Amino acid sequence: MLAQTAPPTTAQSPAGPGAGPVLTLHDALQTALKNSLDIQISQNNVDVQGLRNNAGFAGALPAVGITASNNAVVNNTQQEFNTGSSVSRTGAVFSQYNVGLAGTLLLYNGGHVVATRKRLDELAQISQLQLNSTVQNVLADVSLKYYAVVQQQRYIRTLEASVEVSRQKLRLIETRQSVGLANNADRFQAQLDLNAQLETQQQQQLAAQQATADLLRALTMDLNTPVAVEDTIPVNRSLSWAELEGSLAKNPDLLAAERQIRVNELIERETRAARYPSIGINTGTNFARSQNSVGTTLFNQSYGPYAGLGLSVPLYAGGVNRRQVDIARINTRTTELQSNALQRNYRLNALKAWEAYQKQLSLVTTAEQSYTTARQLLKLVQLRLDAGLSTLVDVKLAQQSFEDAGYRLVNYRYAAKSAEITLRQLAALLAP
Repeated sequence: MLAQTAPPTTAQSPAGPGAGPVLTLHDALQTALKNSLDIQISQNNVDVQGLRNNAGFAGALPAVGITASNNAVVNNTQQEFNTGSSVSRTGAVFSQYNVGLAGTLLLYNGGHVVATRKRLDELAQISQLQLNSTVQNVLADVSLKYYAVVQQQRYIRTLEASVEVSRQKLRLIETRQSVGLANNADRFQAQLDLNAQLETQQQQQLAAQQATADLLRALTMDLNTPVAVEDTIPVNRSLSWAELEGSLAKNPDLLAAERQIRVNELIERETRAARYPSIGINTGTNFARSQNSVGTTLFNQSYGPYAGLGLSVPLYAGGVNRRQVDIARINTRTTELQSNALQRNYRLNALKAWEAYQKQLSLVTTAEQSYTTARQLLKLVQLRLDAGLSTLVDVKLAQQSFEDAGYRLVNYRYAAKSAEITLRQLAALLAP
């Protein structure tokens, strides 16, 4: 089980003392980097590839081993010699001991070792790029989930303001009814409007709780951890397409795809190397001892070093190697096509995100003006209602306009922030 890393406390939540400490985006991203299971898995893959990136795995280092055996044999023996004598023995014992130290060193095998060594290095680089990609994905996912919570809480703030207007409206009507200036129909309608507002507020609180649970899950934290988020969705209006387009080439997924082409080319070289002769050195030392209770040789012992040169020349294997080379060549071309397709898709996604980013920025500007106007209208209608110049219908329409303007503003801000996060992720510019 992973240790749960609690976010640092920076301030008390504006939502109340029971809502928990305020979790800033920076703290959330730092916590995700520490706790993310995906990052830990990617880091393990980097460690594995680092261990494999070794001359021994490529077959460039000598192999040394010790062999030993001890055999004892009991035979019933009957022998006749050309001298005319004979031997018959029951339970004759024969024992043999062998100990050897052997070493082999590959000198040449068509460049297979060199190609393998380079391929292992490329795989280690790819694993590091995949780790960087995982980090970018985690940062983007946590950022989107963080601002999704802010989005839901901003909805609640808009509803709270509207609910307060409904409460004031109900109190005003009850006051008027007490002096005979309003009837039960007005009071009932005001009460129904307030109940509907409260129901919507409760539903929105549930949506905010679920969004918070999604954020805590992304942070690998206990889902019961009380936290609150910041109250705004800041949008960076200074992004430059030229800068983003230049950074797009540094995307770790695209760099990994390019290195994968190199890996397949090296596999092609490794496969082609099987056509060439293999030369190696064999050296070592042996010790052998045998004893026999019957026969012409009763005792034999030998020991000493040896050295030799081995040569293996492939002549024919049913055309398997040629077909394997063709398969490796096709796989290389396939990887090139996949890399080109990935580059096109990433550029297309970046262009779409850039267009969405620009469009949402203009919508945010308009929505901010509409929200300000709707809030002013609601205050004006309240004042007119107090003076007896507005009806309940006027107040309800002003409330609906205020809520719609608040929803649109929050939605546009979140959409603009989502496009911004996507652009930064594609350009590998996200940082905690």
